[in-house]
Amino acid sequence: MASEVVYPLRGKRIWVAGHGGMVGSAIVRRLQAEGCELLTAERSQLDLKDQSQTYAWVAQARPDAVFMAAAKVGGIVANDSSPADYLFDNLMIEANVIEAARRAGVEKLLFLGSSCIYPKAAPQPIPEEALLTGPLEPTNEWYAIAKIAGIKLTQAYRRQHGCDFISAMPTNLYGPFDNFDLTSSHVLPALIRKAHTAKTSGQPSLEIWGTGRPRREFLHADDCADALVFLMTRYSGEQHVNVGSGEDLTILELARLVSEVVGFRGEIVCDPRKPDGTPRKLMRADRLRAMGWAPRIGLREGVDDTYRWYLADLAERSGAAA
Repeated sequence: MASEVVYPLRGKRIWVAGHGGMVGSAIVRRLQAEGCELLTAERSQLDLKDQSQTYAWVAQARPDAVFMAAAKVGGIVANDSSPADYLFDNLMIEANVIEAARRAGVEKLLFLGSSCIYPKAAPQPIPEEALLTGPLEPTNEWYAIAKIAGIKLTQAYRRQHGCDFISAMPTNLYGPFDNFDLTSSHVLPALIRKAHTAKTSGQPSLEIWGTGRPRREFLHADDCADALVFLMTRYSGEQHVNVGSGEDLTILELARLVSEVVGFRGEIVCDPRKPDGTPRKLMRADRLRAMGWAPRIGLREGVDDTYRWYLADLAERSGAAA
């Protein structure tokens, strides 16, 4: 049984910070059923790393609530090669938006974290209480530290200023508007692009990083958006809340599933010289399940949906280039 609605969104002015990204665009789609007024700002008109710009925009827009989905996001290669960018940019973005929200009297804010905040050797499935109990995965610790700071900011603002600011911690996300750039993407979109390229170019094999043994959990962005709206309307507490599917699989199993969906029938080759990353990362989502929320999109269905979007985007880009 779903928990009671404590913050209805109908009639509210809702700012989705980061609306152009995969999660932000999913939140925008989900909010269209809530009867609220959506506020967005393009990067060209608002640089969230700029404190004065952010303060001024929020003061003028006067949102009632904020979904904080804006962030600089990337995969292992991007995090490992640009640690200063991932730490600085994310610290600035979250600090500016959260303080701007307090100054403007925003009624509620939801900060979107990442499962990489947890220790590399965290117990599996990972409970919320595992935060700050051990060393982070070295390849993405810069991004993780920034996200941990964001969680602590929402908690500090609740304690000191009485702000109804909450945090949600999603697992690995994928879906339409994902990043398919092989130098900065996460594993699932990277596999979709690699499998598609291998299929269309007639390659005999598809290479994946590492041993293929690490286990990962995935959640479709539309399911995540639904969970975030659920939390925004039904949850008010200092403890961050995990958002996950509750199921995981190995990277090799994922590569096989993606290959089946894409139609690539060649060999999958693991490169153990490349890093594996965290051995396993499955979120314990008991707290959210107890409130009455559960995902609806299965992994195969979600990968198929994402691949269709990827093909449509490729066709649109080809048409624009012509």
